[in-house]
Amino acid sequence: MKHNFVIYNSLSRIKQPFKPLHEGMVGMYVCGPTVYGDAHLGHARPAVTFDILYRYLRHLGYKVRYVRNITDVGHLEHDADTGEDKIAKKARLEQLEPMEVVQLYLNRYHEDMKALNVLPPSIEPHASGHIIEQIEYIKRILDAGYAYESNGSVYFDVPKFNKDHNYGKLSGRNIEDMISATRELDGQEEKHSPLDFALWKKASPEHIMHWPSPWSEGFPGWHLECSTMGEKYLGETFDIHGGGLDLLFPHHECEIAQSVAAQGHEAVKYWIHNNMITIEGKKMGKSYNNFITLSQFFNGDHPLLEKAYSPMVIRLFILMAHYRSTVDFSNAALQAAEKAFQKLTDTYRRLGTLLPAEKSSVEIPDYIQKCYEAMDDDLNTPQVISYLFEASKAINSAAAGEIKLSSEDIAKLRHLFDVFLIDLLGIKMSDESGNNNASKAYEGAVDLLMEIRKNAKLQKDWATSDLIRNKLSELGFDIKDTKSGVEWSVKG
Repeated sequence: MKHNFVIYNSLSRIKQPFKPLHEGMVGMYVCGPTVYGDAHLGHARPAVTFDILYRYLRHLGYKVRYVRNITDVGHLEHDADTGEDKIAKKARLEQLEPMEVVQLYLNRYHEDMKALNVLPPSIEPHASGHIIEQIEYIKRILDAGYAYESNGSVYFDVPKFNKDHNYGKLSGRNIEDMISATRELDGQEEKHSPLDFALWKKASPEHIMHWPSPWSEGFPGWHLECSTMGEKYLGETFDIHGGGLDLLFPHHECEIAQSVAAQGHEAVKYWIHNNMITIEGKKMGKSYNNFITLSQFFNGDHPLLEKAYSPMVIRLFILMAHYRSTVDFSNAALQAAEKAFQKLTDTYRRLGTLLPAEKSSVEIPDYIQKCYEAMDDDLNTPQVISYLFEASKAINSAAAGEIKLSSEDIAKLRHLFDVFLIDLLGIKMSDESGNNNASKAYEGAVDLLMEIRKNAKLQKDWATSDLIRNKLSELGFDIKDTKSGVEWSVKG
């Protein structure tokens, strides 16, 4: 099957056919977390979004080198150049070593990603592990004439760069407008322009994390790590750079400027950004103190949550909206995703029990082709989910004895769910802990009770039949007697 995969490129602001720079090989760099606290729903969205892209590219036959960095130094409070390093601040408050803070929250982040069934990247480099490379990168920018040293710090000269190139091309901003809108900040007098950003910062005496450099004992600026590690692991040019829409400016804009200054050309072909998770119309994030951590979603321990939501419900909630659209948190939306997950789970289980007829009594659309077309159109996961629900109607009608399906149609429907729901959307048909053995045992136990109830009915032992049905109903099961047998599901 030929695929005309198109993806929205933030740089061109249009959908473009995906054509990798190297035959059969894709380089993908995604901005990972700053590990100074627990991951929240806003962190889950880029992780799930680029997991879908990673899965689909591999499904199309590409070899993908997926790099997702860990920011563990240089990400400052207030803005990218001033204030206190967030990890150092956390270490000071909790009386820990900075790398203890990093490891603590990185371990939790990995646990959350595993629960969400997010595949691990090919490489997960740390900013603190690439200080030498960042220093060498700064030297190249200085040699090119687009940076300057000031009081032991090194700054990128944005106005000078803009005279030769176009600073603002990714975000569509005009440098004159940016200058007029920029507020004066304390401690910024060592800059030539308020738009200039730090490549290296001289450390104050109380700053915990610092390294020697030709300019001072200090630390790298936040924007520098991605340019440096992207080049190290993917080369001077690579296919995809992704992250949340909030990183488009200034972070990714600064990355473009750095790569052009150091290399003489841009590094990235496709810039891809997922939109935000909002809560009451405002971005969910640590800086707004309005976030809900993933562990709180999983255990329901937050005043805004009416109940706990399993990792697969969270994943489906994210995928029910297109990655470029805003998603607003609400319990109603999460409970709709929970019902959707339960219906898809029940349908998938029924699919495994269907008995084929010699010939289908209805015509089943080519849902596989339709789903590929949706994925090829900028990863349209909501459309894929809608097709899966359309296919579910046919499966459930067949299970209820209302229509007949041939073995060929059943096989196609099984392939549809296996490929798109499980492999590409990454929805696990198991309990929320991911324990497939426990899930199979659970389903087997209920199926056994259904078989005992069936035999009781055949023997007209209505007391036993009713007892099983009533007890299971009390435990939260729906029991339905259909023409083709008995169906059970967990109440939504």
